[in-house]
Amino acid sequence: MKTLICLEQTHLYITKPVPLKKRNPNFHPTTIKDPYFYTRAWKLHAEAKGFGGAPANTKKQQIIRKETVDRKNFGRNNGDDGDDEKIPDVVFDRMIVRILIYVGVPLVTGLAFLQMFNVVKEQHLWDVPVWLPFLTTFVTFGASTLGIAYGTLSTSWDPEKKGSVLGFEEAQENWVEMWRGEDDGSNE
Repeated sequence: MKTLICLEQTHLYITKPVPLKKRNPNFHPTTIKDPYFYTRAWKLHAEAKGFGGAPANTKKQQIIRKETVDRKNFGRNNGDDGDDEKIPDVVFDRMIVRILIYVGVPLVTGLAFLQMFNVVKEQHLWDVPVWLPFLTTFVTFGASTLGIAYGTLSTSWDPEKKGSVLGFEEAQENWVEMWRGEDDGSNE
């Protein structure tokens, strides 16, 4: 009963906005000696103290940094860029399209199923069991993540050959080619 009485009380509303005084930053005149402080453009500094040190202004500091980066990357490629072939742009574009399709279709399907289950439950047409949306989400989103790998493998890696629609033959050929390249590299 007390709850109902509390609901009948009128709420307090603020009719006028509270006058706020706009504040400008006050700097003590002894701390800022630069007369052009207020007219300069402010720049963000990406290197915070302790995360990279001072910027390399001198030639010697730039050379030292370059040598450090070269030493860090020495074991990664050893200067042999001829082993890794560049993917032709035509093949790369085909891969991107296939990846988008094989990721997008299951993802959109999963979202559509979730929306459909929500509408069916709200309209009281069918009491959807809790496990069903979880299962459909697991299957469709899982297929969406596998779509990245299959989209890459199902693309024809030959720039002149377009390939089939679903890419089963290309996936079989590329799977063997991928592992053959891995075996050849480990024997050397």
